[in-house]
Amino acid sequence: MRARRVLISGAGIAGPALSHWLAGQGDHVTVVERAPGIRPGGQAVDFRGAPQLRVLDRMGILDAVRRAQTRMGAITIVDETGRRRSSLPSEAFSGEVEILRGDLSRILHETAADAEYHFDDSITSLTETRDGVQVTFERTEPRTFDLVVGADGIRSRVRELAFPSPPLHHLGMYGAVFSVPGTYGLDHAGVMFSAPGRCATITSAAGRTRVALDFASPPLAYDHGDRAQQEQLIAAAFDGLGWEIPGLLDEMRGAPDFFFSPAAQVVLPRWSSGRVVLLGDAGHAPGPGGMGTGLALVAAYVLAGELATAGDHRTAFARYEDVLRPYVAVCHRQARGADRFLVPATRSRIWRRDQVLRMLPYMPGKSLIKRMTDRAAAAITLKDYPYGPRAVRARS
Repeated sequence: MRARRVLISGAGIAGPALSHWLAGQGDHVTVVERAPGIRPGGQAVDFRGAPQLRVLDRMGILDAVRRAQTRMGAITIVDETGRRRSSLPSEAFSGEVEILRGDLSRILHETAADAEYHFDDSITSLTETRDGVQVTFERTEPRTFDLVVGADGIRSRVRELAFPSPPLHHLGMYGAVFSVPGTYGLDHAGVMFSAPGRCATITSAAGRTRVALDFASPPLAYDHGDRAQQEQLIAAAFDGLGWEIPGLLDEMRGAPDFFFSPAAQVVLPRWSSGRVVLLGDAGHAPGPGGMGTGLALVAAYVLAGELATAGDHRTAFARYEDVLRPYVAVCHRQARGADRFLVPATRSRIWRRDQVLRMLPYMPGKSLIKRMTDRAAAAITLKDYPYGPRAVRARS
């Protein structure tokens, strides 16, 4: 079989992971990314369960991920005066290994160094022909590829161009993540403050302090490319609150890595159309708590494996869906209800949540949350695909 010319849209997590496998099989991989470079910072992401850790190991990056892990401790839940109300143990949210998204993206980019990268660019049109997909770009000259992969997130341009996409399945909240200077007195730990419909979390680990500001809301109409408008949505949602909120809002406006997004799921009847296929959040985003990063790496492993073993892309894409859909369904179920935990609507619901967490260490089912998430993470049996012998180890 001749080497395929594969275009991947998206250089975040799923795209470089797939590039690692495809380049290792001898395919010619091109990655286009709308951002000017690898995005730094971002929220912490975790891996748990044998399948997710096995993929990291087979990629040759498990040791690098472990060296860069956050080693986060508990998150203390406080009231407006800073007084402790409860805490969230690390095993409930940080998995078996937790790493900042930016650090993971860097590691993955290094493993996929054989790919041709085009940053600060994006796809403008896709035209499928008998022999390939003709692609035009904002900046790069038009080219033809054998396959196109949309790994460009929940606002996927590839999905918009190639699929009759339904709207996102909104999960009832929005959030922003950004870095701040200093540690706020934290050392591999976090602190969380809640008000009805709003939640602010500060965590400090791996040499960085990050803030997450989440608020309950129905779907909003806003310009996804207008940071100032997104900052205004956050400021309006948190207006009038005390604790550290005024200072955090000031820091937000100068943060170099501000990221704003809805909590949403992508639910599609199919993930491929001809020579175009979706991967990661572009095809099946689960939302917060749905192990989206681990799911994305497992999905890249499965897609590449099926492309390596099937006789043609149609068979490979069909097998990819058959293998992965049950796992995606589990991850989607895992994420539903995150708004009720993060942004309870009333003070009484906040109080009930805090009481449950306060009593959790003393309850017979104190490890229930971990067991539930670990069981969901392990809900797939991975094939032992005959990848080539190359397993590029991340440079550190």
